[in-house]
Amino acid sequence: MSTVHNVIIIGSGPAGYTAGLYAARAMLEPLMFGGYMSGGQLMLTSDIENFPGYPKGIGGPEMMMELREQAERFGLEVRDQNVESVDLSERPYKVVVEGETFLTHAIIVSTGAESIWLNAPGEEEQKGRGISTCATCDGAFFKDEEVMVIGGGDSACEEATFLTRFASKVTLVHRRDVFRASNIMYERAVKNEKIEIKTFRQVKEWLSDEKGLTGAVLEDPRNGETENIDVTGAFIAIGHKPITGFLGGQVEVDEEGYILHKNHTMTSVDGVFAAGDVVDTRYKQAITAAGMGCQAAMDVEKWLEDQH
Repeated sequence: MSTVHNVIIIGSGPAGYTAGLYAARAMLEPLMFGGYMSGGQLMLTSDIENFPGYPKGIGGPEMMMELREQAERFGLEVRDQNVESVDLSERPYKVVVEGETFLTHAIIVSTGAESIWLNAPGEEEQKGRGISTCATCDGAFFKDEEVMVIGGGDSACEEATFLTRFASKVTLVHRRDVFRASNIMYERAVKNEKIEIKTFRQVKEWLSDEKGLTGAVLEDPRNGETENIDVTGAFIAIGHKPITGFLGGQVEVDEEGYILHKNHTMTSVDGVFAAGDVVDTRYKQAITAAGMGCQAAMDVEKWLEDQH
């Protein structure tokens, strides 16, 4: 515990790895705790078509491996462990990982956001037995079966389209009739003959037997009318919540838990910076997360210089 690091990066993904790359090239010898599932949300994304420099697209896990390799080449040390807590009451700050305490002058938080579940009756029992939040992880298990996707954004439309590679039919369920998805993603779903779209529907209850998921009771939020749908797989794509619990309320966040920037990428705590989807409530793109990771590392470098 005697070693005091210049900067510890908590979380990986495009923001964390880019921050690590820039911090390493600035000779800050950054240490990253990337988490047990290092790589972030893009580890669950099949094809990335809108990141500059990849004219033919690239798989999410492949891109994350390349970003990590690039940062490590310049000296980023990555540990695939979760941070349990931090103590920001005095400097150097303390970062607790599996019972071990690490000291650091600065911190970059790039923990991203995690999927939101519906928490409908019967859901907990069927997680991993038919109900998932990751089509690219679990879609292949439902070859020639009927599945459904819940949500109205880009993720829901993208997952529905992706699942048509395997499923015989995909039902896209949305509680409203207006989709938040971009036009291109929505049109792909609408034009896919394997996808049926059901609007003004929400899951009231999950149905199952001893083998797993068998379907759901769908409810019309306008009048409470219900109907049953038969599916063996369901994918929830209704959004994400920022991963900030380990901060213990020591950094200022908005009403939804997203970290607030106070001075460029610095948070309400001097020397603690944040980047990526743990901050971003608007864009939520790999390219914007990477850009913010770059900014955070440069801000850390400048801040550390100013401390001397």
